[in-house]
Amino acid sequence: MRQTRRTVAAGVLASSLAPGAALAAADLALVAQYGAPEAPVTIFETDDGALAVFAHGGPIRRLSPTAPGRYGVAGGGELLATARGVRLNGAVLPRRDFGVEVQAGIRRAVRADPKALRERALAATPPVETGDFLPSDLVDLAAIDPTIAFDIRYAGRDNFMGLKLYERSAAWLQRPAAEAVGRAAKALAAQGWGLTIHDAYRPWFVTWMFWEATPPASRVFVADPAKGSRHNRGCAVDLTLHDLKTGEVVLMPSRYDEMSTRSYADFAGGTARQRALRRVLREAMVAQGFEVYPEEWWHFDYGDWRRYPIGTRTFTELAG
Repeated sequence: MRQTRRTVAAGVLASSLAPGAALAAADLALVAQYGAPEAPVTIFETDDGALAVFAHGGPIRRLSPTAPGRYGVAGGGELLATARGVRLNGAVLPRRDFGVEVQAGIRRAVRADPKALRERALAATPPVETGDFLPSDLVDLAAIDPTIAFDIRYAGRDNFMGLKLYERSAAWLQRPAAEAVGRAAKALAAQGWGLTIHDAYRPWFVTWMFWEATPPASRVFVADPAKGSRHNRGCAVDLTLHDLKTGEVVLMPSRYDEMSTRSYADFAGGTARQRALRRVLREAMVAQGFEVYPEEWWHFDYGDWRRYPIGTRTFTELAG
């Protein structure tokens, strides 16, 4: 469900792709989240190449190395690196990957009877909408720009559900949104970056499956099928950057489709380079009329999304 976002400490985004100084490998290895999911502690790299820490909802405090694996905390206190996490002012905090933990729970539930889940979704009825909507004109993004690459996770099993949800690997958007993605791709190509598309138009029944499978505490990352999603309207796109020279997808502060605070568009954690790359993507998309979804750095909504109806056509139907 579209809940009110939890507050995440906001950091100053890097103005370039290079931090002010290189962190030692041992320091960089501490960049992660620790503790409990309801109150995570985040260690990250600052824009000038130092370490800092913040507890959920608390201030950012810089860390200063005092000995191998030991750091003084600005304002008082000490952080100690341990085999399984850190000790902050005496409190033992295990290293955590909250996204993996949530995904594992979802997949356990889905594996109980995936066929029945899909059948229930296909039998469900989309919400009735009234209004003067524009006619749907979905365009295959593969025809938009040759530098665009595709990694459609829902066409395979490498997704948070662990199920193949789309009949084919493809991505469609309403024509104005698709053309705007093409303009963003051209602008990014001039900087040496390409776009890798993970998802675009999504049939409504898949949104229903997401909602049913996701625990209530994590539904901020999925759309309520009672309202439909921007993906259902063909006006939302999930994407990231790749290096045009190598084809390698860049590292961002979180993985794609990760259900954790690391996915928030203003998450202060990660490395300076990751945050800078996130900013490059965001600026390119915003310049072409998209808005980032606050809980997902990869999700961008085209400005006219409200003018299109909820779509139910499957990928097989779209392909003709």
